[in-house]
Amino acid sequence: MAKIINEINNILLPRVCFGCNTQLFRGERILCTVCRHDVPLTDHNYLEENAVDRIFYGRVPIKKAASFVFFSKNGLVKSLLHWLKYKNQEQIGGFFGDWCGAYLKEYGQLKNIDVVVPVPLHSKKQKKRGYNQVALFAQKIADNIGATYCDDWLIKVKNIKTQTKKGRQWRWESSKDAFELDASNKRDFKHVLLVDDVITTGATIESCAQTLLRHKNIEVSVLSMAMVPEG
Repeated sequence: MAKIINEINNILLPRVCFGCNTQLFRGERILCTVCRHDVPLTDHNYLEENAVDRIFYGRVPIKKAASFVFFSKNGLVKSLLHWLKYKNQEQIGGFFGDWCGAYLKEYGQLKNIDVVVPVPLHSKKQKKRGYNQVALFAQKIADNIGATYCDDWLIKVKNIKTQTKKGRQWRWESSKDAFELDASNKRDFKHVLLVDDVITTGATIESCAQTLLRHKNIEVSVLSMAMVPEG
């Protein structure tokens, strides 16, 4: 009966691709097969040095870093992330999380991660948006690699205006001291995977990582949905 109802819903309210707006067929989700093949994967892994690692050299001791896809000013990834952040399409984060998480699981990467922590939003911004756009992505990653998911330990205490068009120095200054660890939540994690949506200058991740590293005997690795390519 559930399958029949689902088929009727698909006829009356057909699901369409977020990339090209064509109707999705059975087995397709968020993107059609053609658009999925057009997503610019980075091919980063946690075994070799990559461009995200280099962002943090000399700034903060990140054990390992990677991004799943490339972000460009005009492209499919930008459109998807816009829908995710501003159009109440949280399921896009889950789509990327399942895809990336399956890859990490298949190739046996990140075996020693204890906990996956999303970069938090300030409480006022999260209340306005209704959700943290990174949360579902991070949850799916945790599910796939067999780690704990935790979104109430690292908190954002400074509400910062959008940084989209700001330079590296402004981003760093505004992100400084923007995060704290909730002292009431006693944690004994050893290796944290810190997860964000887009890495540009790395200022937000740097601030989060510095906060986490104040906790004794912790290592921090980083994963983002997307990164802005070098150059």
